[in-house]
Amino acid sequence: MYRIASKSRTLASSALRSKRIAINANNTSSKLRNNTSIKQSCMIRPLSTVSNITSTTNNNNKKGTNYDLSSKRFKSAEPIFDEVYETVPEAPFKKLLAANRGEIATRIMRASSELGIASAGIYSHEDRFTQHRYKADQAFLLATSKSPVAAYLDIDTIVQICKDNNVEAVHPGYGFLSENEKFAAALERNGIKFVGPTVENLRQFGDKTSAKELAIAMDVPVIAGSDDAFPSWNEARDWIRQNTTYPVIVKAAMGGGGRGIRVVPSEEDLEGQFIVASNEAKNAFGDGRCFIEKYVDKPRHIEVQCLGDGSGDVIHIWDRDCSVQRRHQKVVETAPAMDLPPATRQAMLDDAVRLLSYAKYRNAGTVEFLVDKSGNHYFMEVNPRVQVEHTVTEEISGVDIVQSQIKIASGKTLAELGLTQESIPEPQGVAMQCRVTTEDPSQDFRPDTGTIDVFRMPGGMGIRLDDGPGFPGAKITPHYDSLLVKITAKARTRQDAAAKLVRALKEFRVRGVTTNKSFMLHVLQNKEFLHGYVDTGFIAANPQLLAPLKEKDRAQKLLHYLGEVIVNGTPPALGATGAPPSSVDPIIPDIKPQVSNKQSLKSIFDEEGPEAFAKAVRQNGGLLVTDTTWRDAHQSLLATRLRTIDMLNVAAPTSVALRNAYSLECWGGATFDVSMRFLREDPWERLANLREAVPDIPLQMLLRGANAVGYTSYPDNVVFEFCRLAKETGMDVFRVFDSLNYIENMKLGIDAVGEAGGIIEGTVCYTGDVSDPNKGNYNLEYYLNYVRELNDLGIHVLAIKDMAGVLKTESA
Repeated sequence: MYRIASKSRTLASSALRSKRIAINANNTSSKLRNNTSIKQSCMIRPLSTVSNITSTTNNNNKKGTNYDLSSKRFKSAEPIFDEVYETVPEAPFKKLLAANRGEIATRIMRASSELGIASAGIYSHEDRFTQHRYKADQAFLLATSKSPVAAYLDIDTIVQICKDNNVEAVHPGYGFLSENEKFAAALERNGIKFVGPTVENLRQFGDKTSAKELAIAMDVPVIAGSDDAFPSWNEARDWIRQNTTYPVIVKAAMGGGGRGIRVVPSEEDLEGQFIVASNEAKNAFGDGRCFIEKYVDKPRHIEVQCLGDGSGDVIHIWDRDCSVQRRHQKVVETAPAMDLPPATRQAMLDDAVRLLSYAKYRNAGTVEFLVDKSGNHYFMEVNPRVQVEHTVTEEISGVDIVQSQIKIASGKTLAELGLTQESIPEPQGVAMQCRVTTEDPSQDFRPDTGTIDVFRMPGGMGIRLDDGPGFPGAKITPHYDSLLVKITAKARTRQDAAAKLVRALKEFRVRGVTTNKSFMLHVLQNKEFLHGYVDTGFIAANPQLLAPLKEKDRAQKLLHYLGEVIVNGTPPALGATGAPPSSVDPIIPDIKPQVSNKQSLKSIFDEEGPEAFAKAVRQNGGLLVTDTTWRDAHQSLLATRLRTIDMLNVAAPTSVALRNAYSLECWGGATFDVSMRFLREDPWERLANLREAVPDIPLQMLLRGANAVGYTSYPDNVVFEFCRLAKETGMDVFRVFDSLNYIENMKLGIDAVGEAGGIIEGTVCYTGDVSDPNKGNYNLEYYLNYVRELNDLGIHVLAIKDMAGVLKTESA
């Protein structure tokens, strides 16, 4: 089917071009029903190409399957509507390939689509399920014989893909081959446009040494550093000894993104740090040489975004502050830079434009500076490519940098694009970007891998998302950069932009892999970041930013549990085996409340304390009952299946029928464990609900001394805090026991309950026969001595626990 392109339509493939084109809705006439024709330079796209067309190349770089979009198969398709829509201008290229992966590849493809250009992508075998492959109109498999990173650095294969599939232009994004002059030259030799600087620009600015030499020649301030990059640490050491002092910074001659950069505080550290930086740079960029610079302590990192058309015409699109960094990797970027002296800002803007204009720079580039505490600026480098943080500049200026790159590569001048310095407005508000990555800040930002179970991105006013490999079911591998998505916020002030990012991060849900969300939230809510002077040492000076935030993930846990029960049934451990339960619902008795003038034991305890409670029990004229149904029957008779809701259903009649009871034992012991592990209920919530439902009867629990409600000894502070929280949640009587009558275990539990303000019911575990004098050590005197010890510890009530039902009448 053919669709006539409009501003609101995405164009997915190369178009048929004609001086005069007209299509009838019924495909029977050369004119439209309203006799309106489409003028010169309009574009018509086959709708079927909106779906992903995937072609592959084998390891021998043979020509892969190429779909001819002008074949009869497409020509004979029926149009899908009658109306003539407004057409788009002629596209700069017919087909453009994004020679990258992740979010930047997706960004390039979207820009291509908006310009009416068919997009092509490349992917490694490890990336075969990632999003950028499916965002492209066509996607091509790279050589599987190479490593995951080397596949994206394979110039010969990428060039051959372009030749075999009529690709007219290649956008390299950032990283990988974006600054590789050999790649740009290979494309140009084969008649393919490189969407980026000229080969000469790359040669001059891709090498930081030559870039620095040009800056010096143009009287742009620079930091003292070596003129040449060194292949070994020995040569670097000799240069430092003759030219400068420590601390110094080791910087890779090629590359960026924080790779190949190390601060060296002293000569003793030089060898190790130089080797690490060199190896990192060689693995990432193929060049392990490094040069040396004097290290400026805690500067600000400010960069100027520029566009040039290769004729010497260069404009700036204002500046960005990239000072919030971790190990020289940017974390949060802001545009424009805040609280920058006007003279310093203007000097940097002028120096950046002058430097690139002299070099006849073409396409997008960023000139980076360090600004010291006195407001002096120093040239660092030129990044001859689009940068990760270009989004903040786009937000404050309205200039689409990626589209501008593509148009300039097609031969357009800045003047033809309407991009003059006078046309660039003053920064509109403040834009701020943060990068959500699959890294664990609490583990030194160790990259995490795995399958994403949940991926829900935020939205709303002032939020822009540049998404990459993240979606439900996506597999995050260890082979590539850990960036999931870039979130950019725009607002009137820095504080408002940060608040929008905080809100967006809190809305953002990622399950299955660890992210740096907690770290980003800590940074964005830090008062110094929001209101103060922030330099490149900000993160190192605030280690509390790395503290993790625990996410509960309640919805996923509940879904997993429900799915498990629905598919596999109730776990046998719950005792839900054999015959089904009775179909007869139990009858809940309707007992009318009775008015009594007698003060309840619960109110005595609440008003006068545990000693008064014990006194009232001793003075009671009749038998007092403890009902253990809600604990013991739960644990034993009903095989752990008594739920909180079952207890609450009979709570009202229970509170009336047992209004004069000593207590209701409903908590502690095995019930705590059963609630969590078998019934998947919160035992604390159970206690609070029962307390509310039965407000005037003392609630009682079983406490295993130093073991609390567990099966092992816990630290003293844990037992004390547990008892405090239990009392606060609604517990009254704590029946403290130890199965071996070990007084030290009892002492801890008694002390903890006493401090919490609960009623201490000390328990004697009876297993002997005191009526038989021949029963050895466990005679009457043994138990009396034990009770005396309990009394000395300050218990309020004494309980005798007949462990095995052996207490005879005579013994009692």
